[in-house]
Amino acid sequence: MCGIAGYSLSPESGIDRKLAVQVLLAAIAERGADAVGYAWRGHEPEVTIHKQRTGATALLEQVEVPDMARDVLVHVRDYTKGHPTIAANNHPVRHGAVVGIHNGIIVNDEEIFDELGFERATPEMTVDSEAIFALVESEPGRTSILDRLHGSMAAAWMDERRPDALFLARGVGRPLWVGRGPREVFFASTRTALELLERYLRTSLLKRELDEGRLAVLVSGRIASTERFNPDRSFREERQLPAVRAPHEGASCLQRLAALIPAG
Repeated sequence: MCGIAGYSLSPESGIDRKLAVQVLLAAIAERGADAVGYAWRGHEPEVTIHKQRTGATALLEQVEVPDMARDVLVHVRDYTKGHPTIAANNHPVRHGAVVGIHNGIIVNDEEIFDELGFERATPEMTVDSEAIFALVESEPGRTSILDRLHGSMAAAWMDERRPDALFLARGVGRPLWVGRGPREVFFASTRTALELLERYLRTSLLKRELDEGRLAVLVSGRIASTERFNPDRSFREERQLPAVRAPHEGASCLQRLAALIPAG
């Protein structure tokens, strides 16, 4: 069980970019403490990635997101496959031009790599999430490619060949909430994370859960389009993991956030 979050902003948005990342990071910190990371993109297509093998509290004050940041991904990891001692296994994960984050488990990742002749981005990688981003990297714009995945998924990614867009996809078995402002779209694993964002940013968001089997394309702080795909609904996890995987990390990160930045 991991936590994902992020945003797409219009250039005209007055939202504090760094504060938004810090709040989202603290809000999802309880969902994993094996690794943490974020990625951002501004006016250029290249994506900047930072990740480290700590919980969110150790990163909170070190977050560096410039005012020009337009698209952001945030992730906390509770790993299931791909040991976090190998940095490439931690999120955000890069495969070619695609940088993404994932909550869930893909059980046919090795089959996808073998059948389609994909190679791992780095030889030592074993993380199952890479299969998602290898698929969308191989056939950009083809939503039905996600039908190949077997497992649970809530994911988000940026494609450096599409510098205007941030992609969200929800398969089965994992939550994904979206909050819309006048010039902003935020997303997170929980509704609570979006509510915390409202408090700290002193704003109001229209919140709803993304439907299963839906891909949304975010462009400059708006939902530009949505498409359907057909996730494999036969998947059943052998054991249900609790959503809160690192309660002490979550509590310490929220306390530190409150000390740094009083909520509205």
